[in-house]
Amino acid sequence: MKSILRNNLFSFILLGAVIIGGITGVILGPRALVLKPLGDLFLNLLFMIIVPLVFFSISSAIASMGGMKRLGKIMGSILLVFIITALVASVFGLVVALLMNPTQGVNYASLQSIIQQNQDSVDKVKQLGVLEQLVNTFTVSDFSKLLSKTAILPLIVLAVLTGTSTALIGEAGQPVATFLAAVTKVMMKIVQIIMYYAPIGLGAYFANVIGELGPQILQGYLRTFIIYLVLSVIYYFGFFTLYAYIAAGKKGIRLFWSHALTPSITAIATCSSAACIPINLAATKSIGVPEDMVETIIPLGANMHKDGSVFGGILKITFLFGLLGVDMSSMSTLLGIVGVAFLVGAVMGAIPGGGMIGEMLIISVYGFPPEVLPIIAVISTIIDAPATLLNSTGNVVCSMLIARLVEGKDWLAKAI
Repeated sequence: MKSILRNNLFSFILLGAVIIGGITGVILGPRALVLKPLGDLFLNLLFMIIVPLVFFSISSAIASMGGMKRLGKIMGSILLVFIITALVASVFGLVVALLMNPTQGVNYASLQSIIQQNQDSVDKVKQLGVLEQLVNTFTVSDFSKLLSKTAILPLIVLAVLTGTSTALIGEAGQPVATFLAAVTKVMMKIVQIIMYYAPIGLGAYFANVIGELGPQILQGYLRTFIIYLVLSVIYYFGFFTLYAYIAAGKKGIRLFWSHALTPSITAIATCSSAACIPINLAATKSIGVPEDMVETIIPLGANMHKDGSVFGGILKITFLFGLLGVDMSSMSTLLGIVGVAFLVGAVMGAIPGGGMIGEMLIISVYGFPPEVLPIIAVISTIIDAPATLLNSTGNVVCSMLIARLVEGKDWLAKAI
């Protein structure tokens, strides 16, 4: 017990800060907005280093790999684990949504203010088609546009090409590989320094979130929020434990849960998978996953593997189907819902409020009128915190599964 307390002291401090922030938000209500700058400062510090951290960590990890054979095995394992876990999440989410019916008891009158708040984003997304949205998600038209947290996937593409090219040229690329590795260590030290401010920043940010959204959650979509919480609790404690056991048996379970607290608290408080990348990198390395895997899996997972967003996609689709009276009894319809939700999880943004592309994908695939976009945008608002929890912390346990596939069943013993 003393060892657990000592190893997780900072996590408990963070948890205490978030709880105090939540209580403050409930007491102050909208007046908690005064604390927002303190929370924004913490988020901005993390977002400020996301671009160099992601680029250098991925390119360094790939450049330092022993050969392209290992890189291919890691990337293949990442793809396999991400697809399987996302499909498991979509099927499980659909079963729960069909059983609990998310459209029951919705009060639309109380949601007009939230819908209005989303209108600007709706108008921007309407101007682009789904294919163009996907192109813009994975590519940019100018190098300068890579220097933004909104272009993480294009940045990852460049990082993979940089690391791969460095590794392919062999000895001539060694100075570049050494430089990339050194800068990665500097970035991680910066993260460590920023985390000293985390208790204040997370507490203040969470106070503002609760103060702003608490009444809206109570006034509308309460049933949808409860369904999502049920999904989240079962998946977080049940499926994550199962994945950890598959990865490394009972030792895997103990290791995962002893390192999951800080990433989980950060995810809930920031509602941003991107902001969690530095924390997840440190936690996953502490578990014992090889460093070259960690620095590839975590940034990729933050942008392409989001089981929480898959659940959100399921609820949004079944919500609209229920409102519009669409029949969901046929197998083809159910398989379609699973497939679209899977795509939603892949294209959702890794920043707060990054779900608009996924929502537009749902509307375009099923031919819903654009006017329903604000209705499901509300769902994104109220499930943001638990969705980020599943999105972000899920990548930590998935890294253990990937290590099992790449290194073999004794990967944890080798790490120890």
